Amino acid sequence: MNTDLPRLLDRIAGLRVLVIGDVILDTYVWGATSGLCRESPVPAVTLTSVAHQCGGAANVAVNLRALGAEPVLLSATGDDRAGRRLREALRARDVDTGGLFVQPGRTTVTKRRVMADGQMLLRLDEGGEHPLPVATDTGSRLLERAAGLLPAVDAVIVSDYGYGVWEPDTVARLAAHRELGPSTLVVDSRRPARFTALRASAVKPNHAEALRLLDAGEPPPGPARADWAAALGDRLLRLTGAERVALTLDADGSLLFERDRPPVRTFARGSRAPVTAAVGAGDAFTAALTLALAAGADSAVAAELASAAAGTAVATPGTSTWHADELRRLLGGTGKVCRTGTLPARLLDPAARDRRVVFTNGCFDLLHGGHVSCLSRAKELGDLLVVGVNSDASVRRLKGPRRPVIPLAERMRVLAALSCVDLVVPFDDDSPAALIEALRPEVYAKGGDYTLATLPEAPLVQRLGGVVHLLPSVADTSTTDIIRRIHALSRTGEGDTP
Repeated sequence: MNTDLPRLLDRIAGLRVLVIGDVILDTYVWGATSGLCRESPVPAVTLTSVAHQCGGAANVAVNLRALGAEPVLLSATGDDRAGRRLREALRARDVDTGGLFVQPGRTTVTKRRVMADGQMLLRLDEGGEHPLPVATDTGSRLLERAAGLLPAVDAVIVSDYGYGVWEPDTVARLAAHRELGPSTLVVDSRRPARFTALRASAVKPNHAEALRLLDAGEPPPGPARADWAAALGDRLLRLTGAERVALTLDADGSLLFERDRPPVRTFARGSRAPVTAAVGAGDAFTAALTLALAAGADSAVAAELASAAAGTAVATPGTSTWHADELRRLLGGTGKVCRTGTLPARLLDPAARDRRVVFTNGCFDLLHGGHVSCLSRAKELGDLLVVGVNSDASVRRLKGPRRPVIPLAERMRVLAALSCVDLVVPFDDDSPAALIEALRPEVYAKGGDYTLATLPEAPLVQRLGGVVHLLPSVADTSTTDIIRRIHALSRTGEGDTP
């Protein structure tokens, strides 16, 4: 499958997604500090503005809408001012509120953050300490509505913040209707093991949630945390019962685990954001991951889109939402492409550069999940991943006169959209030897069925002082095989669209 992330945005627009879960009103009180109070050594804040935003499942719905999807939100609020403000905030973002049931006696969960001079000074929570479970009558109406919607949606998201919507009985009743709904069902919960009966397409715990689920100790600090987390995949898959587990690691990106496949690592885009800037970034990740899976994207591609969405979200003040145009700009990746094949001068002197450079190369015609997996693994071997791409003429010489399927400019643009790729450089020769000679990478990574004895570039890399690292192949992901399957479907007519 051609992994063009900007085009994937076009494919997911218009998908209908059912979101069931706990809604939250996120209120931001913005101000400026004017010194300390006389009566106590705390900041005095002059109020400048108040903003009411959507949190929890409501924020998932808003993120879906921002991507051009049609969210259908089912939840419960109290008959209170916070509930009314939340409805207003949803309607302002073009999200229908007809599925928000009012439950007498319930307090709408509210989180008020006091912000001054770019810093969060205080958070006041209401309604979440002792949440009122969805009453039998309200829960029955909610589930009855959900059962009626399941056959008419493209995906389902379970958004569980532990505020009363998702009780054991609710899970069991939805599981009984699971076969009526779409194949794509994603769970984002603080208690992911509670939802094993749903047979989720994907479960998205954050790092803290995964540690609680596994009863694991504290991971090593710094970059080693991701390596430590990569070993947790089999246990997470077993305990959640999901087809996939997307483990988010805040500033360290994410790891996507899938049975019988190596983990896929994505990397945070842009500058590292403070924790206070990342409120709701997980909701953005969940929304984008769900839409990509529902559109038929490969798991690795879905994780890339989700990571990009979360990265875009943290650049937004307040609860993290974003717009598709912002994501398109991020996914364009044009600043990563060296179209002339000339490497930046800052990379040409190994003694002067302060980062460990990894180099890999290939045709990358019809980029697929196997490519993405290898590239993400290559990135983990150093700080900067440079990808050499065979020119169209070079691909024809290597693969035959009917290749490439995708022209060089498009292949480079797609590669540049991946978070693990830092630089894309074309080359005209059949071998990247000249690029390796100029770049002198610390690591040369290569996928496929090579050995050190059969890899032509290995002696050159070793002579230059570099290390050759052979990456494991991902089964059933050959571009040539994909093209053969497409031709076979075309001959039988199975690939025709109605």
